[in-house]
Amino acid sequence: MASSFDQYQKRKLISSYFSVVISIALVLFLLGCLGLLVLNAKKLADHFREQVVVSIYLNDSAKEVEVNQLKKSLALADYTKEAKYVSKEEAAQIVKSDIGEDFMEFLGTNPLQNSIDVYLKADYVTNETLDGITTELSTKAFVEDIKYDNDLVEIMNENVKKITVWVLIISAIFTLIAVLLINSSIRLAVYSKRFIIKTMQMVGATKRFIRRPFVSKSIQLGIIGAIVALLGMGIVLYYLNANFPELELLQKPILIGLLFGGIFLLGILITWISTFIATQRFLNLKTDQLYY
Repeated sequence: MASSFDQYQKRKLISSYFSVVISIALVLFLLGCLGLLVLNAKKLADHFREQVVVSIYLNDSAKEVEVNQLKKSLALADYTKEAKYVSKEEAAQIVKSDIGEDFMEFLGTNPLQNSIDVYLKADYVTNETLDGITTELSTKAFVEDIKYDNDLVEIMNENVKKITVWVLIISAIFTLIAVLLINSSIRLAVYSKRFIIKTMQMVGATKRFIRRPFVSKSIQLGIIGAIVALLGMGIVLYYLNANFPELELLQKPILIGLLFGGIFLLGILITWISTFIATQRFLNLKTDQLYY
C-alpha cells in the first residue's frame, strides 16, 4: 500500500516538474522568437523597401551608347542596389506571362518600351530621394518617362515607423508577461510543498538550508526549459533561413549568440528569483496560515 502511495507521489512530482519545464520553455521560446523579430526588424523592413522599383522608360530613338552610359551611371550611383535593363521584347514576355495570353496578337505590334529597372538601397527609398532621382533623370532627352509607386513608398515608410514602435512596446509587455508566468509556475510548485517547508523549519532547519534544495531544483528546471526553448528557436531560425535566404538572418552570429545566451540566463535568473521569493513567503507564514 505504501509502495503504491510512493509511486503516486513520485508520478505527481514528475508531472509537476514536467509542467513547470513546459511552461518555462514555451514562455522563453516565444520571448526568444520575439527577440529574433526585434533583431531583424530593420532587416525585414529594408527587404520590403528594396522591392520598390523605379522604371525608367527609354525612347525608341535612344542610342545604344547613351543607354549603356545611363546603365553604368545608375549602377555606380550611391542609391542603387541593382539596375537591370529590360528590352521591350522581355517586357512583352513578362506581360504575357502575367495575363496568360499573347496581347500582341490583338494589337499586331509591341507597344511596350525599353526600360531600366532600378532597385534602390533601403535608406534611399523615400519620396524626397525618388523625386530628386526623377528630376535628375528627366533632363536626359532619351528618357521618355519615369514611374514608381509613390503611394506605396509613403505608406510603407509610415507603417515601418509604426511597426517599430509597436514591436518595442510589445517586447516590453511580453517580457513582463514571461516573468509573471514563470513566477506563477514556480510559486505553484513551491506551494505544493509548503507543509514540508514549515515542517523543516519547525525542527530547527535554517531558512537558507530549507531554500537551497528548492532553488537548486528550480534552477535545474529553468536550465532544461531554456535548452528546450533554444532548440525550438534554432529550428525556427534554420527554417526561416532555408526558406527565406534573402533575409540573411544568420549574417549577425554575434547578436544571435547574445540573444540565445540572454534567453538561457533569463531562464535561470527568473526561476532563481521566483523560487527565492516563493520559499521566503512560506517561511514567513504561520502554521495556521498555510491552509489559506
